[in-house]
Amino acid sequence: MPSDFLIRRERPDQPEVMALLRSLDDYLGALYPPEANHIMDVASLGAPEVRFLVAREADAQAGPGDAGAGRAVGTAAVRLMPGEEATGGERYGEVKRMYVAPAQRGRRLGAALVAELEATLLDEGVGLALLETGRDQTEAVRLYERCGYRERGPFGGYPDNGLSVFYGRRLSP
Repeated sequence: MPSDFLIRRERPDQPEVMALLRSLDDYLGALYPPEANHIMDVASLGAPEVRFLVAREADAQAGPGDAGAGRAVGTAAVRLMPGEEATGGERYGEVKRMYVAPAQRGRRLGAALVAELEATLLDEGVGLALLETGRDQTEAVRLYERCGYRERGPFGGYPDNGLSVFYGRRLSP
């Protein structure tokens, strides 16, 4: 992980974090019709089966033992899901709400968020990560492919609408 950032579990209902989520919503709304956006709202992100992460700039003024976290610059979540037909009955984690503020991109923060989500899944005893993203989100597609995700078929009741791309990755400790 880039040393100038801290990634940790936080609540999604903080004003600064909600502003990042609104930016992501606005971006997705400009790319796709509403029925093609499969967005978890803030209340859903606080559900017991969701692990929500926030990336923050490290605070250079923080002392030893201090939380040392500054401005929120990225978000990521994973929803723990029961097995289903599309996964051969295997439990999985669904990656959701991945976002890095545009000014912070290119610093490997997205890859660090993905790695932290994967570590969270392994800690939960889940060895399969799946996600749905939009075909027009070329930066996201490149990120997931660089992180080892491979295209797969739909899961979780998502429609195969021609706008979505589905990815999965088998995780190992």
